[in-house]
Amino acid sequence: MKLSIERGALLKAVSQAQSVVERRNTIPILANVLIEAEGEHVQFRATDLDIEVVDKTVAQVERAGATTVSAVTLHEIVRKLPDGALVTLSDDAAKGRLTVDAGRSNFSLATLPKEDFPVMASSEYDSNFSAPAPVLRRLFDKSKFAISTEETRYYLNGVYMHIADSDGGQVLRCVATDGHRLARIDADLPDGASDMPGIIVHAKQLVNCANCWKMTMFKSLFPCQKQRSALRPLKSP
Repeated sequence: MKLSIERGALLKAVSQAQSVVERRNTIPILANVLIEAEGEHVQFRATDLDIEVVDKTVAQVERAGATTVSAVTLHEIVRKLPDGALVTLSDDAAKGRLTVDAGRSNFSLATLPKEDFPVMASSEYDSNFSAPAPVLRRLFDKSKFAISTEETRYYLNGVYMHIADSDGGQVLRCVATDGHRLARIDADLPDGASDMPGIIVHAKQLVNCANCWKMTMFKSLFPCQKQRSALRPLKSP
């Protein structure tokens, strides 16, 4: 694998990926970000087995391929590179190294095989809808304070988003509780959300969404069987 990408685009993608990576991890592959280059795009994927973040951006792909490298280390390197720098990523599978080149800077990072990276559930969703980012931000901000931090009651470690009946008709409702406090907030039902099953949006996912609130719209996708949710930005200003 070999590709070239602008520093700003790379930093944005790696920042999103490393946000879900645990600093202390007993499973080495979970500390890595999966980099997949093909065609004119490169995709960055990271997970902690509860949440998966995927960021796809345009790049000059000279040689297609995939590898995994430490998300935190790569983020620290890219963050310190000068603005506007063109960064080249070259993977040597035989040696298990990823080379990062930018101007006179050169770094060599250890990699792990892409086959070791865990595969999350399929992204085929039975229900999806779009909603303005400020609407979702209001729902989550006004309910997340009541989320429980007790890990043994994992079903309380998030916000329950579902469709509910109200005096004016159906609404999109978010509820959270820690057994002592209860938060409930409603919003107008977005188009296409009427058949959405109730799901629990994990607290950590809310933190990741907070990094993207400058987006004008979010696309929310909800499966009926896996009960796994995804919030994806549609457009940035």
